[in-house]
Amino acid sequence: MADRNRGGAGRIALFPASFDPITNGHLDLIRRSRAIFDETVLAIARNVSKNATFSVEERLELLESVTGDMEDVSVQVFDGLVVHHAEQIGASAIIRGLRAMSDFEYEFEMALMNKHLAPGVEIVFFMTSQEYLYVSSSRLKELVRFGASIDEFVPAIVSAALKQKLRGA
Repeated sequence: MADRNRGGAGRIALFPASFDPITNGHLDLIRRSRAIFDETVLAIARNVSKNATFSVEERLELLESVTGDMEDVSVQVFDGLVVHHAEQIGASAIIRGLRAMSDFEYEFEMALMNKHLAPGVEIVFFMTSQEYLYVSSSRLKELVRFGASIDEFVPAIVSAALKQKLRGA
């Protein structure tokens, strides 16, 4: 890719998500983003209204542990709007994953608003790989609560952390 580094500045992608917890589906999107962008920044919103299983600090620690060997990936915590954070770090794109039509409708509306707020930041949608189509953090948490294995869907450290958090195991 000859123009990958236009003007000497690398192209940065921002991948915001709750990462509560990070799954192999997230890791798949990170790997695919790395093939296109020079740097991928994983972003955890501090002010998310969801009831998270893991604290922001715990999610940061898990993300850094799982992606620590990826030299072109960094992890950040931010406050405010995703699109404003993208502008602050110089990201040229925001990465979003799509699993189903219901994801598309929500993400499409969000992308239009973000494009209105920051016309210079592209929204890039990745279709979820088939093996992760039905994987969601909430579904995995339910499996753990009922004692089922989630080892094929998350890194080992995440599986252990979820078991500890949800079952005290």
